[in-house]
Amino acid sequence: MTTIRRFCCEDLLRFASVNLDHLTETFNMSFYMTYLARWPDYFHAAVSPGGRVMGYIMGKVEGQGESWHGHVTAVSVASEFRRQKLAKKLMNLLEEISDKMDKAYFVDLFVRASNMPAIRMYEKLGYVVYRRVLRYYSGEEDGLDMRKALSQDVEKKSIIPLKRPITPDELEYD
Repeated sequence: MTTIRRFCCEDLLRFASVNLDHLTETFNMSFYMTYLARWPDYFHAAVSPGGRVMGYIMGKVEGQGESWHGHVTAVSVASEFRRQKLAKKLMNLLEEISDKMDKAYFVDLFVRASNMPAIRMYEKLGYVVYRRVLRYYSGEEDGLDMRKALSQDVEKKSIIPLKRPITPDELEYD
């Protein structure tokens, strides 16, 4: 049975196979360590009974006022463990932490505009495209900023789509 638990430092040495997908953004070790130190509640691993990291989610909470939100920095599942709803379980966990613990207004994430399987999955989870960010990925590919309103956003203001695309320098948060 799969266990979902907090990501730990040892997992950094065991999760490389999850990042082999060409659509998964990879970061340097100090980036992962920063997330572990600053937002441990937002960093979880799905682990097999044998201790293998099957997938993970890494995020944070940021913003102010009605822009206070949970952010999915990365969610990835190793190819051999896909179609088991692991990404959905990890996303639901981050959403619950954002909503119940941190009283966030919404959760957002960025996805490559060409990654249709991920976009469809996020839409099934209740996310909508809030805006397009031109040349977000390495200055080449557009990204979609997708959002899901949480219980604090009673009027769902956070998910009203912008009418025009933006550039990365117009983003409010890193």
